[in-house]
Amino acid sequence: MGAAAAQPGAEDQDVWAALRGGAIVLLRHADAPGIGDPPDFRLEDCATQRNLSELGRKQARRIGELLRRQQVAVGALWTSQWCRARDSATLMALAPVREEPLFNSFFAARGDKDEQTAAARRKLLAWRGPGALVVVTHQVNITALTGLGVSSAEGIVLRPRGDDLALVGRIAPPR
Repeated sequence: MGAAAAQPGAEDQDVWAALRGGAIVLLRHADAPGIGDPPDFRLEDCATQRNLSELGRKQARRIGELLRRQQVAVGALWTSQWCRARDSATLMALAPVREEPLFNSFFAARGDKDEQTAAARRKLLAWRGPGALVVVTHQVNITALTGLGVSSAEGIVLRPRGDDLALVGRIAPPR
């Protein structure tokens, strides 16, 4: 990924203007204590997964409130199929939630990192709106796509530019 790096935590007017203009935000799911998933993980059963904490549920609602307050029109809301990501997206209440397996976690060798990242990048580069694209995914996916680390409920704002995803800035996790 090219582009000049934005300062971590920077939320300047460029971020909001870009999103109001149809940019992309990759959001890490809200707070879900722990790392990875339990050994008995099953995608179709939330009881076998790490799930949102009360803080995570509050963070997800606050992200939605923040985007509405900043007058960001959301054209699409895509999410990983993991419960913590899907629940984060649902609680934001920004648009109909669409599961997009390309943004499923590949942590602990779940999925093919290189193939999945390349396909996700192509899908992001094809985004043309209308409105902003909000993608709720996982730290490993965001890092693979951008080279940047993220905290729970933090967003990386990007704009397609040629064959690349240009970094606009970050949205700090809500308190």
